[in-house]
Amino acid sequence: MNPIEHWIAVRREDGETVGYLEPLSEDYASMQPRTLLGHAVGEPLEYVPAEELLLERGIGELAERWTLDAGTAEEIRDLTVTELSPNGIVLANYVEAKALANGARHRIDWPDLQGRLRRA
Repeated sequence: MNPIEHWIAVRREDGETVGYLEPLSEDYASMQPRTLLGHAVGEPLEYVPAEELLLERGIGELAERWTLDAGTAEEIRDLTVTELSPNGIVLANYVEAKALANGARHRIDWPDLQGRLRRA
């Protein structure tokens, strides 16, 4: 069974998903807050505080610059998220993407449980 299937989407009042809660216990007493990228946010919390944490954080991290561990000795720097869905996370050069240029794209699996992405 895929544990992601049990994640609970946290949505703002307008319906926008801001993150996920990963149940760590059957009674939902312990929840791991996760970003839209699937990264853990802090320590596990009770349901309501975990939900509030994600609502406060929002989705601003999607506009930030990222570094990708390319799986070799090199890293790919200065990336931005251009697409995010269960089909994957697509990244492009930050400056080229803002200028709507058609540069190289990099795709990784969603969620990024291996932590291949980190803030630049």
